[in-house]
Amino acid sequence: MIRERLHDWLLRAWYDNGAGYRLLLPLSAVYWLAITLRRAMYRSGLLQSRRVGVPVIVVGNVTAGGTGKTPTTIWLASALKRSGFRPGIVSRGYGGSRSGSPLRVDAASDPSLVGDEPVLLARRSCCPVAVDRDRVRAARMLVDDGVDLIIADDGLQHLKLARDYEICVVDGRRWFGNRYVLPAGPLREPAARASEVDQMLVNGATAQTPETVTEQNAIAFELVANEAARLNGSLVRPLRGFEGETVHAVAAIGNPGRFFDLLRRHGIEIIEHAFPDHARLARRQLEFGDDLNVFLTEKDAVKLGGDVADRYWSVPVELEMEASLAGAWLAQIDSRMRNQQEIA
Repeated sequence: MIRERLHDWLLRAWYDNGAGYRLLLPLSAVYWLAITLRRAMYRSGLLQSRRVGVPVIVVGNVTAGGTGKTPTTIWLASALKRSGFRPGIVSRGYGGSRSGSPLRVDAASDPSLVGDEPVLLARRSCCPVAVDRDRVRAARMLVDDGVDLIIADDGLQHLKLARDYEICVVDGRRWFGNRYVLPAGPLREPAARASEVDQMLVNGATAQTPETVTEQNAIAFELVANEAARLNGSLVRPLRGFEGETVHAVAAIGNPGRFFDLLRRHGIEIIEHAFPDHARLARRQLEFGDDLNVFLTEKDAVKLGGDVADRYWSVPVELEMEASLAGAWLAQIDSRMRNQQEIA
């Protein structure tokens, strides 16, 4: 309960003009100094970025919390597979690998050991996935397994892994919040870092006025859902079939409001249950004293497994992008990665 209240307080401070962020400005100054020194050490060569023998694409963001990185990674991995690449995905995993070596992840892996997002990535992308605090080590293991391209999920700040292409995913509604670095604001790095990447993607409509060339060239996308699937695998049903029904909506993701709004757009009446990002949901937390259906995000659903009653549903999301923009962008990535393969 205390953690949830602190989480809500921070969100108000970051995104809703709450004044509480001022109390945290001294800590933000220390954080800013630390990340600035770290980047300077990499730029000067005191710390070295490591190559892994194949091209590397990083998908990340500059804000704490959800922006749509995982669906973007799944979409990109699938597109690159169709182009003939053999991509592998590396992730820190929430909390990182509990061993001193990288762990391979598949659809049956235990989320409590490797993280919920890596399991979801393995299930949805059907690509090799590995987790490790040291993404270089994880990437090299996948290269040894035969992949010819690495996608680093949430790896923008992991400078130890040398990269050939950076993608920054931004939430169109929240943008950069109050523009302070952690903990007074939501930024992992100063907002200017987003202008250094190769491509910015914006999740959903935004009222922000583009300030940099990178922002002007940003590509918008939407996360859409059309179906709900029972966690026990017994049924898949169109979301429109739940129109007018009241359900419990559970989300332990960086931006639960997006999930709740998605369900409302399908005419579903929801009772909101928002938890901090990556919260470990116990089954007792999902017993609400009634027989209403319970809808969970895909990421939360992997934590529960399939041994549950019929009223527990997962809602898969898909990334949608304007076809002409997607085609041109993917062609650019394809060309860049094949050129890099020849160099490597």
